[in-house]
Order: sequence, then C-alpha cells, then structure tokens
Amino acid sequence: MPAYSFEALDAEGRVRRGTVDADTPKAARGLLRAQSLVPLDVQALAADARAGAGQGGLQRLFTRPVFNATGLAIWTRQLAGLVSSGLPLERALTALAEEADTQPQRHLVASLRAEVNAGAPFARALALHPEFSDIYCAVIGAGESSGALGEVLERLADDLEARQQLRAKLLGAALYPAIVTVVAIVIVLFLVGYVVPQVASVFAGTKRALPFLTVAMLALSDFVRSYGWALLGALVLIAAGVRAALSRPAFRERFDGAWLRLPLVGRLARGYNAARFASTLAMLAGAGVPILRALQAAAETLNNRALRADALDALALVREGAPLASALGQKKRFPGLLAMFARLGEQTGRLPQMLDRAATQLGTEVQRRALQLATILEPLLIVGMGLVVMLIVLAVLMPIIQLNQFVK
Repeated sequence: MPAYSFEALDAEGRVRRGTVDADTPKAARGLLRAQSLVPLDVQALAADARAGAGQGGLQRLFTRPVFNATGLAIWTRQLAGLVSSGLPLERALTALAEEADTQPQRHLVASLRAEVNAGAPFARALALHPEFSDIYCAVIGAGESSGALGEVLERLADDLEARQQLRAKLLGAALYPAIVTVVAIVIVLFLVGYVVPQVASVFAGTKRALPFLTVAMLALSDFVRSYGWALLGALVLIAAGVRAALSRPAFRERFDGAWLRLPLVGRLARGYNAARFASTLAMLAGAGVPILRALQAAAETLNNRALRADALDALALVREGAPLASALGQKKRFPGLLAMFARLGEQTGRLPQMLDRAATQLGTEVQRRALQLATILEPLLIVGMGLVVMLIVLAVLMPIIQLNQFVK
C-alpha cells in the first residue's frame, strides 16, 4: 500500500502535515475527510523517492541529504533496537516515522513502510533511496535472507558508529593545525600587503639605502599587491586542472599510488583505507554475504584508487581459488597485519571476527599516528608562524634603528 504525504486543514483551521497509507490518492483524501480534515495537497512518497534517485548530479549537489552520516548511524541503531526487541518491521518503521525529527525523514521512513507493506523486501525498499548505499542494502538483504535482521542491524549500527568515531578523531587531530595554518596565512598577508607598505612609506624620503631584509620584504609586498589576484586566479586554475586530471581513472590511480608512498601521510592513508576495507568485509561476511560479493563491495568503499585496484586484483585471485590471506598478502600496499588476521580467520573458521579485530587494530594505529603527527605539527606551525612574523617585524624595525643611529 503506497504512502502519501498530506497537507490538510483541521476543524479549527490549522494546517496539519503528515503521512497516510492508502491505495490511491482518492482513498487518501477519503481517509483524511473521515478524520474531519480538509485535504489541501496529497502526494505519493514512493514516486518522489524514485524521482529523487534519478536526479542529476548538479541537483543532488544542492540538495540536503535526508540523513547525514551521524543521523544514519542513529537511525540504524534505533531500528536495530526495535527489531531486536521483537517488534515487527512494519511497526518499527511506523514508530520511527512518528518520532522523526524532520519532515523529509518522516516522509522517507513512511515511504519505506509503504514499500514493506506492499510486500517488497526491506533491502529493495532501501535501494529505491539514494541515502542508503549499496553496501547498506546488501547487508540488510543478507540479514533478511538469514532471518537475523535484528542482529545484522546491530552489527551495521556498530560499524557505522565506529567509522564515525574514527573520522571524528582524525578530523579533530587535523583541526588545530588547519586553523593555525589559515590564521598564519591571513596574518602574514595582512602584514605584507598593508602594514609593511605603510611603514616603509615613512622612509621613502630619507634618500638612504634600506636594509636588504626591508628591500626584500617591500619587493614581496609589491608583488602581492600587484599580482595577488592574478596569483589567486592561477591557483584556482591549477586546482581545477588537477581536479579534472584526477577525474581520469588512470591518472587518479597513479596519483593515489604516489600518495601512498609519502613518508607520513601515506602510512595514514594506507591504514585508514585498510581499516575501512577490513571493517566492511567483516560486516558483510558476518552477515552471510558470499565472500566474492563481499570483496567486491568492500573494494568499492576504498577512496584510494590504487588500493581499490589491488583489492579487485585480490578478488580475481580468490575467484580463481586462492585463499583470501594469500591474495591480500601479494598486494604489498595493504598492511601485512590484514593478511595475517585473514590467515588466522581462515585457519580457525572465524574470518569475520578476525577481520573485525584487524579493522579495530588498524583504526587504533591510525588514530595514534594521527595524534602523534598533530602533536608534532602544532609546535612546528607556531614556531614557523613566529619566525615569519619576526622577519616582518625586523624588516620594519631595522630602518628605524638605522635612522636613529644616523640622527645621533
């Protein structure tokens, strides 16, 4: 039975909005009139969802998603709790629709409930909405097939929350250095572009040679004031060119491979992508998804194209009969820890659990390295900013000191 969003007037003339299940729009209006409501607008939610899934990329860019990453994790946890407590899926979705924070969320959940009421599998109903990834739908489908939807939802919620925690810690570690860098750039540009020329104009009529540091700073100031906007435009064009080049798969793969070879950032990228790959593979394998399909889905989650190519090569080896640990061990860009835990899992028959441990350990290592890097960068950035400001101050003070000595 389809779901419809409505806007209607009650007996007191107030506007009420919500959702109602009915076979046709006419039946939906009849249900509203039976509740002493005057229907103003009735629209089918399922049709809107399918239309939204086919929107162009530009339109999706300016469309706010119904669930952000944190909201999706919370919603999955709520649904898991309701289903695990024995509540039927239809009633669980009804409860979540009633408790939704925003109207788009209410419409989305009502649309899912309508599809489930019509007899569609929950995974297929989720696949109609772009808010739910292919991996999310695959895990739900495996849970429905095995009859353990509540357990699978709990595992899915755990995985989403773990990813959010890892991402939040990495962003938190990078936030302070980023703020210091931006503030330093703004201060230096202000001093070079405005303060230095104002002070230097005082010594323009002295007819004395200025110190080399002051001359160099004035030259830099003139360059920034004369060609600053042109330089900014060039940087924008370079960034646009690099982005266009990265859209080419071959160039992107070579770029990502070079990124992995960087001394510090490369190790962080390897660890983060490997943790995400292992976590997704563990979740899918634990839900009962066949290993080949799980490997394919886990490879698609990798942001680094070089590691994704290695994962797809490992998938080809596994398809040919090679053990998973051997296939991953041949790809040196994956951390050796991942192949080791995969081998232990294959030997003990506990592959999902071992992969989950590998993901946890890799994630912990990434957090530790990121915090160490941030701890080192913070004082270095402050010292670097202090040195630049000191040079600018010296460039301003040295002519004053020279002028005082001349007067004496």
